[in-house]
Amino acid sequence: MRMTKFTDLALRSVMRLAVVGDGDDPLATREVAEAVGVPYTHMAKAITRLQHLGVVEARRGRGGGLTLTELGRRASVGWLVRELEGDGEVVACEGSEPCPLRAACRLRTALRSAQEAFYAALDPLTVDDLVSSPTGPVLLGLTRRPPG
Repeated sequence: MRMTKFTDLALRSVMRLAVVGDGDDPLATREVAEAVGVPYTHMAKAITRLQHLGVVEARRGRGGGLTLTELGRRASVGWLVRELEGDGEVVACEGSEPCPLRAACRLRTALRSAQEAFYAALDPLTVDDLVSSPTGPVLLGLTRRPPG
């Protein structure tokens, strides 16, 4: 199973936001993008999707920024990946040239089971689990913000 780059960016952004302290200023999308080393435009799309899922809250203007919601902290990583990846098949058996084996194929079923096993392995994990030590301190070191 291979995740899309979009899902990878979204997960990295959620992890970075999870280590922002209560007294810290919220991060801007640009700061999160710089911290994880991706273009701003790509990160903005991922943040927008996370907002729609209720995982990230974004406030504009002075004192604004991104914060991880309570759902974002306690949500299953498996759920989050399912939502970001969509519920598509691992292989495309339909389409402009459908697979001639589709009526009697065992591969499609086996791949679907493998996909579910992949998600099931992520289901017990939360974002808070992902950022526990030693990961959290490394994430904090990715962006050095001047005090004030």
